[in-house]
This record gives sequence, structure tokens and C-alpha cells, in this order.
Amino acid sequence: MSSRLYPLAVGNFAIGTGMFVTAGLLPPISRDLGISSSAAGQLMTVFALAYALLSPVLAALTARLSRKTLLVVALSVFVVGNVLTALAPTYPLVMATRVIAAAGAAMFTPTASGVANALTAPERRGRALALVMGGLTVSSAIGVPLGTWLGGVSGWRATLWLVSGLGVIGFIGVAAVVPSVRIPTSGRLRERFAPLGDRRVLAVLTTQLLFFAAGFTAYTYIGSLFDLPLPAVLWAWGLGGIVGNQLGGRFTDLYGPRRMVLVGLAASTAFMTLIPVANLALPVALVWAFLWGALGWLVAPAQQFRTVGAVPGNVPIGLGLLSSAQYVGLFVAGLAGGAALDWYGRAGVVVLATALGLVALLFTLTTYRSAAISPKESVAVG
Repeated sequence: MSSRLYPLAVGNFAIGTGMFVTAGLLPPISRDLGISSSAAGQLMTVFALAYALLSPVLAALTARLSRKTLLVVALSVFVVGNVLTALAPTYPLVMATRVIAAAGAAMFTPTASGVANALTAPERRGRALALVMGGLTVSSAIGVPLGTWLGGVSGWRATLWLVSGLGVIGFIGVAAVVPSVRIPTSGRLRERFAPLGDRRVLAVLTTQLLFFAAGFTAYTYIGSLFDLPLPAVLWAWGLGGIVGNQLGGRFTDLYGPRRMVLVGLAASTAFMTLIPVANLALPVALVWAFLWGALGWLVAPAQQFRTVGAVPGNVPIGLGLLSSAQYVGLFVAGLAGGAALDWYGRAGVVVLATALGLVALLFTLTTYRSAAISPKESVAVG
């Protein structure tokens, strides 16, 4: 199982690096393009919005393709988008090329999760999804700090070339190892949104949106929140994310997704309130960042597990909607966090991130029933 899933994790590693590294490149991007830090932060915002809008549309248009073909096409588009970003001379052109890269990501990540779900026995599904999505968390521990360092030394465009190279490696791995899989799915756009008529699905998607809006309000502008060496802080956060994602998959299989979602939401929100304390000294910041990443990323496998349980007969569409909700949250984070930074400075960003986290926690507490599908029940339906 693992040997066939690792290339999917590598593809997500490239996508995660390309997406999240923007947070560490705000100073060099703003200097090179002559824009403010909040304007540079909108590169992540436009990527997130394009991903959210294009994911269901592209999924409908590519429904007849085998999943392996779609994965290869997706990584090709992602690589082209990042190469064009590295070459773009102006801010508007850089923004436009981020849309192309987002289109590739929007096709790849939900498809990779769907393939992992199809290739894995139900009792190991939480761990399989954690492995594939672990590429995103590993990117935050390795790719993002490396890209941030490289951007500071050689310019932010060098980082985009690095991301393009990672995408090529993922392309080769998928082409060589991942089997050809056909997952029954509809090509009609209307049917892509049909699960939204289910209140359980809406609850999962809203939690996803609010959770990512909260966390990435802080993460997107983390370079403006800390006076300490940023690559080290990002490395600690990413390392914690790896641990949290893997534990989240195992604990979801053992204890069910409800506990993991609630624990992750509560802990992540609590740690965002401690950002001013974390900024006092580097050792404190490293411990804080590790724990924030570890506890926050407990949520990701559990949310995917909830989605599979809510739409067992329509898993690819459900996971696609989950990804769209995640990136709508990132879009909200980019806009709202940038406005808070411009108007109220660091304190405004911390307060906004914490408030969104509390809303996410309260919403989930009131909508997530105790009788939610457990891992054993999912075997029967999935």
C-alpha cells in the first residue's frame, strides 16, 4: 500500500511548498515587486481562491479520465504555473500565474486522496489519508523553511524554481508507480454540488473553512508577527505538523474523528493566543510552533475521515468539496489577515485568528453529533 501512495505524498509535498512558502517570502517579494507585505500576502489569497473555484469545475471536466492520467496532467499544470511565476516581471502577471499553479493543485490533491481511499482497506483508511496528506505537512517542515532560506539568499524566484523541480519529481513518481485507477464519478457540475444538500456534509465543510481561516490568518502573516529567525519557527511548526498528521491518522482509526477534531480545534485556538509570548525568545517560539503544528494538524485526517463517512458513495466529490472549503478558508485568511495587519498591526492579526478559532470550535461543538460515524461503522458503509 505505502509504495503506491508515496508518490502522491511527494506531489502534495511540492504543492504544499509552493502554496505555504509564500508566507516566508513576503519581505523579498514586496521588495522586488515594490508592494506592501499585505499585498504580497495576497499571492496566497489568489491561489486559494482559484483553487476553491476551479476544483469542482475541473473535477467535472476531467471526470472521464483515469485517475493516474489526471494526476499526471495536474502536476504538469502545476509545474508550468510555477515556472511562469518565476519568470513573471510584474505583480499582476505573478498573480495571474498563481491561478495556473492553483489549477494544477486543485486537480491533484483531491484526486490523490480519492486514489488513496480506493487503494486502501477501510480499517487502514485514516492512516492512508494521513500518509498522502502528510506531503503537505512535510512540506511545511522541510520545503517551506528551505524555500524561505533560499528566497532570502538567492531571491524569491529561486524558490519558485525549487518548487517547479519538486513538481517534476512528483510527476516522475506518479507516472512510474501509481496504478491506473478509475473511480466512478459524475461529470455533471450540478452533481458535484449535490452533497451540499446534506447537513452533515455542510457541517464538515464549514468546520474546515473556519479552521483554516483561523490558522492561516496567523500563518500567512507569521513573518510580520515574529522578530525571531523565521525559517527556524516555520521548521518547528512543520515538524509538529508531521507528528500531528501521523498521530491524527492513527488516533482517528482508534478513537474516531470527533475527538480529534474537537481536540485539534481547541488546542490550535489556545496556542494562537500565545503568539506574543512565543515571540519573546527563540526557544519559546520553537516549542510553541511545534505544539501548535502538532495539535492543529490532528484535525486534517479526521476531517477527511468525516467526509468519507458522510458521502460513502461519492467519495471523490466529497473530498473535492472538502479541499474547496479549505482553500476558501485560506482565501478568507489572506484577505482578513491582511486587513487586520494594515489597520491594527500584529495585535489585530492575533485577535482575529483567535476569534475565528473560537467560532470554529463553537460551531463544531453545536453541529457535530455524538452519534457521528465511527471508524468501525465506516467499514460497513465505506
